[in-house]
Amino acid sequence: MAEAKPLIVQSDLSLLLDVHAELFEEARSAIGAFAALEKSPEHLHTYRISPLSLWNASSAGLASADVEAALERYGRYELPRDVRFIVRDTMSRFGRLTLRAREADGGSLLLVCSDPEAERELGASKKLEKWLAPAPGGFAVRLVDRGTVKRELLRLGWPVKDEAPLAPGDPLELSLLPERRSGGAFGLRPYQSDALAAFLGGGLPGSGYGIVVLPCGAGKTIVGMAAMAAIGRKTLIVTTNVAAVHQWMDELADKTDLPADAIGEYTGAEKTVRPVTVATYQILTWRPDKESDFPHFELFRREKWGLIVYDEVHLLPAPVFRVVAEIQAVRRLGLTATLVREDGREEDAFSLIGPKRYDVPWKDLERKGFIAEAYCREIRIPLPEAEHLRYSVAEPREKHRLAAEGGAKYEAVKEIVANHPDEPVLVIGQFLDQLGRIAKELDAPLITGRTPNPERERIYADFRAGRARVIVVSKVANFAIDLPDASVAIQVSGSFGSRQEEAQRLGRILRPKARNSFFYSLVSRYTVEEEFAANRRKFLIEQGYRYLIEAWE
Repeated sequence: MAEAKPLIVQSDLSLLLDVHAELFEEARSAIGAFAALEKSPEHLHTYRISPLSLWNASSAGLASADVEAALERYGRYELPRDVRFIVRDTMSRFGRLTLRAREADGGSLLLVCSDPEAERELGASKKLEKWLAPAPGGFAVRLVDRGTVKRELLRLGWPVKDEAPLAPGDPLELSLLPERRSGGAFGLRPYQSDALAAFLGGGLPGSGYGIVVLPCGAGKTIVGMAAMAAIGRKTLIVTTNVAAVHQWMDELADKTDLPADAIGEYTGAEKTVRPVTVATYQILTWRPDKESDFPHFELFRREKWGLIVYDEVHLLPAPVFRVVAEIQAVRRLGLTATLVREDGREEDAFSLIGPKRYDVPWKDLERKGFIAEAYCREIRIPLPEAEHLRYSVAEPREKHRLAAEGGAKYEAVKEIVANHPDEPVLVIGQFLDQLGRIAKELDAPLITGRTPNPERERIYADFRAGRARVIVVSKVANFAIDLPDASVAIQVSGSFGSRQEEAQRLGRILRPKARNSFFYSLVSRYTVEEEFAANRRKFLIEQGYRYLIEAWE
């Protein structure tokens, strides 16, 4: 019966997927290849078809006929005519422009246009003339302009199929171990193997670059190491901070056969380049002043890398996009838990790092036990009367700080910690004075951006070993910190409703474990914090998490 079909296709290119329909799982798998999940609450999941999602599908080998067939097979009602036209027209653009090696000149590439109208449009563009030079068969593109051209053409609605060869890079002997050096069997989970296969693409032209999206706690680092082993080439890994650098180095030492002297650290404290080098975005974007160039960008250019791994690629700083645009001949893997960028540069990630090669919903992995089940709760806390008077007359930005540092939150934090007496707890916040007071009242160690790296790593080690049950952390712990036993997170303040931050903070407690996880967000009642919390809450509900709101007295 038509009513049993799970999918409602709407002419605004949104797709509503009925969770309770018989073919739900099958339909979700099919449409996930060409539509982006926007929200997944209890009953109806919402997906959206966009040019970027369709071009991602095209890059993975899907044709418009495949998309139409899936929409028709699972659609409850007749497919809107406009949707059919838009899918065909949008996907037909992928492959009309192809970037290939230029046989006559090894110093440039050839942009081939199979569409005469597109060729005329590009040839007449004043904006593109500094990058495209007319040549037999198309346009000559300088090697250093490879990424820039792809980015600019994507902005004009012309995605480029990049079939130009990738540089091999220096060889690297690397294998994953069947057992961790620290003890215990080790192997790729099924979804990690699928992510690796999607990235490698069978070695065909147009493969070997792109983005893998996996939830926090799902083992993105392992996918990165598996890609390194499969490619077997000198690798540069770029991540968010020094603690994350050391975690990558520890993981490589524990799960691969690399000798210690093959792994180098490139940070503010140490700059050692080795066959596998792990660096921070911070050191790469350092420069003496705003007028100077970025001296450490040479790390990308001077070595014969065969693979560059961009950890937490959704945080890729804007200056790094510039150098990424220049080094398109190197295989590149982006790893992230969410492709949400607060600066809206998802299209730049597509054109410069590569298309999304693999994605899996958070709740799928939770149901299968690969990440912890999490309960999210927002606690609304009234401001004390004196603080509310100050809040009422404050400037807008000051209102945010006053609400975030609401005095009653301190008692709430102590009560929540007391309610979880046997569980490791993270208290996470934005404002240092607030965090300092909480750490003092809980007699807990505090980590901020000012904490020296050796001290920071000592505290993390104590937490992992159970010597410290509660730690208080600033936003430095949002990203790429592996605290596998943490099961309670208390968010006392945040960054103006950032969805990205919410996803990462929840991710701190999603490592698989025997017990459930609890995520508390403390919000000052009747303040701007409620508005910011609504944005963050919406993101988690859209990921499928149940989110309870209650008042604290």
